[in-house]
Amino acid sequence: MTTSEGRSAVRGDRAHYAQLLDHAGRTTVGLRAAPGATATRSWGSGVLIAPGWVLTCAHVLAASDGRRRDTGPDGVFGVVCGGRVVPARLAYDLSRPATEAGPAAARADLALVRLLDPETDHPCAWLSDQPATLLEDAYIFRGHDQAGGGGGEDVDAAGGSGGSGGADGGAAAGRSRERVIRDSRDSRDSCDTGGAGGAGGAGKPRDGRGVHGAPAAPRAPVTPVDTFIAVRFGARDARGLQFGSDVRVMPGASGGPLIDCDRGEVVGIVKGRHQQDHVGLAVPVTALRGLGPEHLVPGAEGLGPDPYHALMSLHDRWHWAGQDLGRAVGPTWFDAQHAIMAGRGRLWGVQERLQALDLLARLPAPRDPLVVEAAVGEVLDRGDRPGAWSLRTWRDGHGALYQGSDPYTELRAFVHYLRIVAQLTADEVRDVPGEQAAAVREQATRLAEFVQAKAVVLLPQDRRRIGPVRRRPRSVLVEFEPLFYDEGGQELFNWSVSEGYGQGQWLRVDVQESAGGVPFEQAREQVLRRLGGRLLRADSDAGPGARVRLEVAVPEGHWHTGAGQWEVAASTRRTARLRPVGPGRAVILRDQGRREQIDPAWLRRWQGLAAARELQALRLGPRTGDGARPGSVEAIWRLLETAAEGALPALCHTVADGFGRDAVGVALDTGFPAGLWPAAGHGEERDCDAGCEEFHRGVRELLQGSGGVARLPELVRQLRAKAAEAAEEGAHWARDLVLLYDDPEDPIPPLFTDRPQLSPR
Repeated sequence: MTTSEGRSAVRGDRAHYAQLLDHAGRTTVGLRAAPGATATRSWGSGVLIAPGWVLTCAHVLAASDGRRRDTGPDGVFGVVCGGRVVPARLAYDLSRPATEAGPAAARADLALVRLLDPETDHPCAWLSDQPATLLEDAYIFRGHDQAGGGGGEDVDAAGGSGGSGGADGGAAAGRSRERVIRDSRDSRDSCDTGGAGGAGGAGKPRDGRGVHGAPAAPRAPVTPVDTFIAVRFGARDARGLQFGSDVRVMPGASGGPLIDCDRGEVVGIVKGRHQQDHVGLAVPVTALRGLGPEHLVPGAEGLGPDPYHALMSLHDRWHWAGQDLGRAVGPTWFDAQHAIMAGRGRLWGVQERLQALDLLARLPAPRDPLVVEAAVGEVLDRGDRPGAWSLRTWRDGHGALYQGSDPYTELRAFVHYLRIVAQLTADEVRDVPGEQAAAVREQATRLAEFVQAKAVVLLPQDRRRIGPVRRRPRSVLVEFEPLFYDEGGQELFNWSVSEGYGQGQWLRVDVQESAGGVPFEQAREQVLRRLGGRLLRADSDAGPGARVRLEVAVPEGHWHTGAGQWEVAASTRRTARLRPVGPGRAVILRDQGRREQIDPAWLRRWQGLAAARELQALRLGPRTGDGARPGSVEAIWRLLETAAEGALPALCHTVADGFGRDAVGVALDTGFPAGLWPAAGHGEERDCDAGCEEFHRGVRELLQGSGGVARLPELVRQLRAKAAEAAEEGAHWARDLVLLYDDPEDPIPPLFTDRPQLSPR
């Protein structure tokens, strides 16, 4: 996020830091014994990061010999906050994963403390959403040791005199900080003016030289300040964040925040110092991404199954709420950041970030962290290569996009990323019923509208690139389009394969289009050679363990196509085995003659099936309700037109020709969206037999208690899976079962248009 131009602007006026440092002091707390206890020694520091939550180092809550601190009943101790000591309890300990996590589990010297009084009103610091690299303008803070922020601290335990960073002493501390900043304008590029936080005195290295051995630059006189120490340099390595300062980091600062002033963010939690080189250490706040339910302390009240997502959502929503026009509050942390960043020429500034992270905080956590990695990889054009750090939430992905690029490229990256998140979230709940899913769809729409507003300044080619976001498919559609008959009377076809996203939105991914076409069997063989890999890719895009639905659209005369028995490659190996698709995924047949033109009867029948309490099989066969002869079209019309809302046509005849073909045609013309028949039904030359009775009995049992038409594709899949097992003798009738399932609310697209690629909108 830092640029050379931005650093120059900041160094030109360090007074912009005064407001930020004041907020940092107010959010830094001291940890000590429980309220009312006789022991008043400070254990260390912490920082308020969300309503009711303090982040600190885990070792602060342990004595020097490693034992747990003396606490009150149920582990209660005190947090010096807002001029008083409030009760608190350890909730999460990231340094001690659960036993079942194994010895290789990630450990971080971090802990989360919950304030026990829900009425405690306090400010919150801003946690960075990106890893810290080089620190050039930074401070470390330590908490005040006593309620009231006055004197009387135990100097040996606290590592120096405590300051008045609380509400009661904030004004005086703020004036002192302003003097420090004002007096340091002529000093070195890095903020090397320090307070009297320890034996190091008022800011000089003990040998009179800089941290790297170079002569220290001359500096103006400094007013000692108790609550924070300036950092001369900082960098990240395998051990975490390292930093140097002109004074020793004393024990009382452990658990306090490390503030990067140039970004206006908490980037680390002070851990201690090396014994040999006296360089300070801090745990990067990004290590908090390792927080999981296994870190919950027994008996503590937690944040749910995904505590990291819940915690950061509380954090981001609190900061956004602080800008509410109806809140009678003073300057906020955001205001301080805005003052620091003003004039840097950024198109994605702190105000855009604040609103974006609030919108992301209102969305459910991503179903898999790999989804975040994939979204970031798509935006940054790095393919499937993982990033340099793990990303767990949408917020983490946002932080990964600061690449030090020019303002326009940076804006484009954020807009693209948020567009992907909005689409993925909407896809997750597109067809999910209930108020909770509806609320998620509403929040995804709000994010999409925010993206649209920010995208208006992008160039046309960038808006086009961001538009067709790779989405989560729910089905793969194979379409066969009849062209004409050749001289020998054979019907010829073109075909295509599309990915479906619901509500009539499709993306064509494969197509075979020629002037002459090919016979149906040849077209089918061409499709099958490619279909296995296409289904596997769609499964991968849909998410871990997903199996997308296969939909096959055929014209009249091919309604007997047994797509559930099609065999496709089981992997992407060149010599992969072939397996039938029907037992492993839902397979449905669609009428190629139904397109975007939604017939009212079709929609009415679909809505009736969806609303019906139960479905009933409507047998179409030799004996109709009025005793008419087999194949009577008029009898079929009368039967279907007067059928109940929950009726579903079922035939044991072949639908390739004759009576069965006529019956299906009438069912479609009267609006029926679903039906069942075997791919190899019998012809009119023989009457129904015991096999037909078994078929119709099985269909009746299938529909009884099915739970509605929406569950039919999966129920039929389960039947096919049972029929594929030799031991399941009672289901053998379903081996070649065909399910017509034509949803008018998700119509198939035109096969060939002037624009061969139809992208989802």
